[in-house]
Amino acid sequence: MIRPKIPVNPIPTGLSNPPAVLQPTSITPGTPAPPPAPMAPASSRPVVQLTPGAVVATAGMGVVGVLVIGAVLVSMLLAVAITGASLAICALVIRSILASDTRR
Repeated sequence: MIRPKIPVNPIPTGLSNPPAVLQPTSITPGTPAPPPAPMAPASSRPVVQLTPGAVVATAGMGVVGVLVIGAVLVSMLLAVAITGASLAICALVIRSILASDTRR
């Protein structure tokens, strides 16, 4: 019988440094705080800038994508419908053949 092996964590082999001891700092009320660093002003322009040509191209690609996906889905539906109709015709022919054999 197969017995699972329990993994064992290896013992660390390198030297480890003890954690550093942080010394508390005192704040004296007479010293002024350093001024904050200046920040860049936020831009009011949008991040993505589309030209009119890019908008037309994007819309065109969307229309092409919808048409291609629609054509694929319609062709799959048509394939299923044709397969179902041919199977129904085959079933009628086989039933007719079997019924005519029992009459004779």
